[in-house]
Amino acid sequence: MPRSTTTPFRPVLAVALLVACGSPPAAAPTEPARDVSEQQSEDIEPNPAPGAEPFPGVTAKRIREAWEARPDGYVPRTRHFAEDGGPLYTNRLFLETSPYLRQHAHNPVDWYPWGDEAFEVAAGLGRPVLLSVGYSTCHWCHVMEEESFEDLEIARYLNENYVAIKVDREERPDVDAVYMAAVHAIAGSGGWPMTVWLTPDRKPYYGGTYFPARDGDRGARMGFLTMLMRLKEAYVAQPDDVAASAEQLATHLQGALSPSMAGDLPDAGALARVASQYKARYDDERGGLSGAPKFPSSLPIRFLLREHQRTGDAKLLEMATHTLRQMAAGGMYDQVGGGFHRYSTDARWLVPHFEKMLYDNALLAVAYTEAWRLTRDDDLERTAREILRYVERDMTSPEGAFYSATDADSPVPGTDEREEGWFFTWTPDELREVLDAEHARAVVAWYAVTRGGNFEGRSILHTPRPAPEVARELGVSVDQLETLIAEARQAMYTARLDRPPPIRDDKILVAWNGLMISAYARAALAWSDEGYAASATRAAEIVLARMRVDGRLQRAYKDREARHEAMIEDYAFLVAGLIDLFEATGQRRWLDEAIALDEVVKRHYEDPVGGWFRTPDDGEELLAREKPDYDGAEPTGASVHVLNLYRLSELTGEDDYRVRADKALRAYGQRVSQGAMSEMLLAVDWRLDKPKEVVLVTPSSRVEAEPFLRVLGTHGPRNYVLVVTPEDGVSALAGTVPLVDGKVAREGAATAYVCEKGVCQFPTTDPQEFRAQLVGAEGGG
Repeated sequence: MPRSTTTPFRPVLAVALLVACGSPPAAAPTEPARDVSEQQSEDIEPNPAPGAEPFPGVTAKRIREAWEARPDGYVPRTRHFAEDGGPLYTNRLFLETSPYLRQHAHNPVDWYPWGDEAFEVAAGLGRPVLLSVGYSTCHWCHVMEEESFEDLEIARYLNENYVAIKVDREERPDVDAVYMAAVHAIAGSGGWPMTVWLTPDRKPYYGGTYFPARDGDRGARMGFLTMLMRLKEAYVAQPDDVAASAEQLATHLQGALSPSMAGDLPDAGALARVASQYKARYDDERGGLSGAPKFPSSLPIRFLLREHQRTGDAKLLEMATHTLRQMAAGGMYDQVGGGFHRYSTDARWLVPHFEKMLYDNALLAVAYTEAWRLTRDDDLERTAREILRYVERDMTSPEGAFYSATDADSPVPGTDEREEGWFFTWTPDELREVLDAEHARAVVAWYAVTRGGNFEGRSILHTPRPAPEVARELGVSVDQLETLIAEARQAMYTARLDRPPPIRDDKILVAWNGLMISAYARAALAWSDEGYAASATRAAEIVLARMRVDGRLQRAYKDREARHEAMIEDYAFLVAGLIDLFEATGQRRWLDEAIALDEVVKRHYEDPVGGWFRTPDDGEELLAREKPDYDGAEPTGASVHVLNLYRLSELTGEDDYRVRADKALRAYGQRVSQGAMSEMLLAVDWRLDKPKEVVLVTPSSRVEAEPFLRVLGTHGPRNYVLVVTPEDGVSALAGTVPLVDGKVAREGAATAYVCEKGVCQFPTTDPQEFRAQLVGAEGGG
């Protein structure tokens, strides 16, 4: 459910400027070509950008050293090259590790990264600041770069009149959140690229999103260059008005980003009300919420599954599973390589925005896995496994951590063009080049490939018809059709590897890795797959070894360097992943790590009244310290960490975890009851339930527990904690997890204990009796 923007706050100056400037159009351009030089000089002398002062000596030296250390095959992203083949311009962003910032390192704009230096320069020069925020796979960010930031006239004006700062929102979501709130207040909506005008004391006085370069471009009455001029004129001619407007907006942000949300503990009535809201907005034909665009996060699948289990409401299960099947059948799903694109631009899940985000695929893998647990539907299992295979093949670093995203745009072979979605789409002729006649005919029919296509003359693969209908048309059995498609998909995937791929953002983010660790760990439990557990383990080891300094997490890792103080979501998502990994492997170290990270959360992020701030108490002081209260494409760290605390309480027997979780639920009570924090509804369900404690004690190894784990994967209660331990590890583990104390492997066989608040049913060595105990404990199954 989107955050309401119907009553935006608007300072007087901002309103006047907004009326003058109008709103940007929403046309979808094709990004113009970029020149690529094949030969580059080994040396570089950083040229000042047009209108900019020369770099200080130390900065110039660092840029020269960074150029000498650039990786083999480095291609500057610019259209401005010197005669020796090197980039004509190089700015301070070349010293950053963020792929997004590095994309702008050779713009003629004299970019600064976010930091004190830029604001000190602005204050010294008496100039305003132009803040541009985006991310590496953002299509419209690329468009604005090409149209404005690569334009010499615009760059010169910026360099002579502003201090320009570029921010990667994925590395600095705290900075992004503050100024996005300002843009929402000014314009009533927001997005990326985000463009904000600031005073040197970091206070915003105007802002928006994408702006066409010049008056008349894309139907805009006023272009970016004119706006730069007008807003600089206002800064110089009306300094008191600008200062008052900026101060007023800054004060508003402090209240808006840390609101008072306290209420009662959400009850079963709150769950029922939110479920009814989703029922009212549900698209019965296509799944998801009615209308377009369609985001996979708009309908909280995992909440619907749990509410179905809690109430027996079959409609909620149907909503969840129908949505999952429709998404997997649509063009938003990569039918060849697996994994989901960002969202569907239409109501049919057909035409996606083609970027792929790690967090989307992690969250969806868990949703498909949990839906499979309830339905044992082979298609749901296949989709979950294909997502994980996609991540393993295309999004995993050599060390084992997970990359962040891939771009929507991709190069078109034989041209200098980049087009959105070209890499993923097909024509009948292309299919016939890589497949024999029988397989090509099957693919054309199954994936609805046509001569005219369904997207800019090409076909987005999707499966609009049921398999029996297509099989009859082709004169084959359904099994034969499935075999033909499986063989063809592998051949198509191999052939597609020869296409120029979309750019991949290969930075490692703690939060998103935490989500994917959970996805692999939960899949390992569902299907008793040691390979999935190994993938989760490798990622956890890398994150903790490379992205933790003196016990504190750093948010981003790139080029062997960890940067930026972690946010609450980094801790919360990783703690959840480590608890999942403890349950999937039985290795105590992951639970110990989760407990240690929560201690940091308690000490540095927790609000005494309940809940969590996004940033630590000893972190950078921004205009406001945000306390996130809305689950969007990603859940808030708060929503996930409440459930972490309930799980830790159940595992350790420590009541302080439960007390802190209850306090957080009260703090966010109003927002939870409004449905604004859908992920936190899982914690509400946990609190209202009687979670089960499942202990499996084996004679010597986890393998001996597999018969019980297979039962748990398909018949387990919706809320439970799991401990698997060899008998000789019980005494050591009991110090952390008291519920294992005294439990043994009876008669030398793996033994299951199903407990509630430490009170256990009769231990059993029979998986079928274990199943009966689980079903009885749940009240059905």
